[in-house]
Amino acid sequence: MAYSSSLTNHFLIAMPGLQDPNFARTVTYVCEHTEQGAMGIVINRPLEVTLGELFAQLEIPTDDAELQATPVYQGGPVQTDRGFVLHTAGPTYDSTLGITEEISVTTSRDVLEAIARGDGPERSLVALGYAGWGAGQLEQEMSANAWLNGPASDDIIFHMDAGERWLAAAQLLGVDLNLLSGEAGHA
Repeated sequence: MAYSSSLTNHFLIAMPGLQDPNFARTVTYVCEHTEQGAMGIVINRPLEVTLGELFAQLEIPTDDAELQATPVYQGGPVQTDRGFVLHTAGPTYDSTLGITEEISVTTSRDVLEAIARGDGPERSLVALGYAGWGAGQLEQEMSANAWLNGPASDDIIFHMDAGERWLAAAQLLGVDLNLLSGEAGHA
């Protein structure tokens, strides 16, 4: 789906009425959207796990205290035991998918080792799990008004506090989610 209806490099912003506990009040960065389905990383759900804890579990050494305190995110409900690193482009690693010229996602351990050494990507967000949709599923959810969508912003992904991302992503579209009702109306 390399045509204009692809949502690759877009945000999916959960509408206030979306009650699914996996996605309520989330912003998901769409890494890939084709006729076969879609895959994305939720960017505003920090876990109570830090990179320091993750590195210790993987036996990856680092002395950087700030890095050790960085939160790991709940990237979605699929394969929650697998890591996904959303990062600014630069070097490629063993398993890197270039999404745009500016953003990539990597699933191999070597990117974590590079981050721990201090020579990884300039900016990164480490997540466990991902969000996935089968063929036509995301389109159905969009037509049911579960999601707003719009072009992604690396400023929101990499520079903004996680608690501000949901409202900020909608504001990119000129939408104030605080003014929308979570209830569906009937005429």
